[in-house]
Amino acid sequence: MKSVTLWGLGSMGAGIAKLLRQRGYVLANVWDNDPDKVGRPVGDVIADGGEPGPVVSEANGRYPDAGNVVIIATGSFVDEVYHMILEAVQAGQHVVTIAEEMAFPWAGHAEKADAIDAAAKEQGVAVLGTGINPGFVLDALIGFLSSACLTVDRVYARRVNDLAPFGPTVLRTQGVGTTPEQFAVGVANGSIVGHIGFPESIHLLAQCLGWQIDRIEQDRQPIISTTERSTPYIQIRPGQVAGCNHRAWGYVGSSCVIELEHPQQICPEVEGTATGDHIAITGEPGLTMDIQPEIPGGLGTIAVTVNSIPRLLEAAPGLRTMADLVLPSCGRWQV
Repeated sequence: MKSVTLWGLGSMGAGIAKLLRQRGYVLANVWDNDPDKVGRPVGDVIADGGEPGPVVSEANGRYPDAGNVVIIATGSFVDEVYHMILEAVQAGQHVVTIAEEMAFPWAGHAEKADAIDAAAKEQGVAVLGTGINPGFVLDALIGFLSSACLTVDRVYARRVNDLAPFGPTVLRTQGVGTTPEQFAVGVANGSIVGHIGFPESIHLLAQCLGWQIDRIEQDRQPIISTTERSTPYIQIRPGQVAGCNHRAWGYVGSSCVIELEHPQQICPEVEGTATGDHIAITGEPGLTMDIQPEIPGGLGTIAVTVNSIPRLLEAAPGLRTMADLVLPSCGRWQV
């Protein structure tokens, strides 16, 4: 049984820790910088009713023997996790990270992606960025679905989800509670980002389909409420922004071959909008898939991360994407 070092014990990290323990993985280290968690046994922090486990500490760079696994559940961006990944790789550890940009880091950080790839190959380990989106719903799932097609001409996919469970930080990045004018300013200055990961999903899906993407266009528009909506964290009035409709298009030459849409808002049901994941493949044959409600983002990310470990250990050394792995599945978690 492989030992796992878990870096980050926020909501995703805590869920990953619980599932790792349920699956019988050995938690060798759990690292976090939260003073309310440091110094406490991980079992106490995550309250899963299991053994105390290792004491949560700040990162110390002491890893298990080579060939084990590090899971990085901290930031969303390559720049935030790059040095963490290199440190783990240079210690001979396989790495899984839920940083969205790591799902296909060549999309925006080719030099750092190549550096990680070279270091991993030198050490004989594999590195993977994954999660529910990017990493599954709007890319890898579509790629697998296309295996039933003779040809694929175009892909459209839409993920509608509810932001109500999320806290103030996420709501700010989606512009929830702003006016339409404030939303436009936030998009322009980068404080309202919408979904993180569209370029990565487009390139990952293109890898599955054998396409070379020439350019990507993106657009973020406010979802303006016509009703009052409230969550434990915010209350908005009619005319205020309830969320962000983020769209992206991937082109081969002058042809748009991939269109992705991700409208995120609080309490969409108040205005009759159902959450869900929709995929439409134009090809021979044309295929559609609808999942309602949407695959839960948190639980899905936790599951995909842990379920990918056995396949990652089987993968060739280097920086890998979900398109490189033998299909992960819930029933193949034994190491």
